[in-house]
Order: sequence, then structure tokens, then C-alpha cells
Amino acid sequence: MATRKKRSRPKVKFELTRSGIGSIAVVGFCMFLWMFLFGVWAGQSLLKPSEPVVTGFEAGSVRQEQPVIHLEETKKLKP
Repeated sequence: MATRKKRSRPKVKFELTRSGIGSIAVVGFCMFLWMFLFGVWAGQSLLKPSEPVVTGFEAGSVRQEQPVIHLEETKKLKP
């Protein structure tokens, strides 16, 4: 019987110095900071109303206070 030889694949190896690892960390931090700021900006623009809300009166112009009406809970009768 013929035996098969396993072909050895060349292994890929990455070597980084401390400054290389540090620069990757700085770039990653800047990317995450940029995405955070972009997300905050996008969230504010989505929550902002398209046109100003008009209430019909100016602040401080309402003088007469309306009494609070308390409704008592009534049970619904089953038919």
C-alpha cells in the first residue's frame, strides 16, 4: 500500500513590537471614540422634532389653576 505524505502548510506568523501593539491600540481607541460620537450625533438628530412645538400660550401666562379631578374606580359588572 502506498502511504500518503502529509503536505505541511507554511505557518503564518505575525511579529509586532511594543510600539506596534501600542499604535494598534491607539488606532482602535480612536475608531471606537469616533463611532461613539457619531452614534450620539445620529441619536440626537433622530430624536429632534422636525418642527417646533406650538402650545398656543407663552410661558408664565397661565395663571388660573384647574383643580385635579380624582376618578374613583368602579368595578365592571359581568353580564
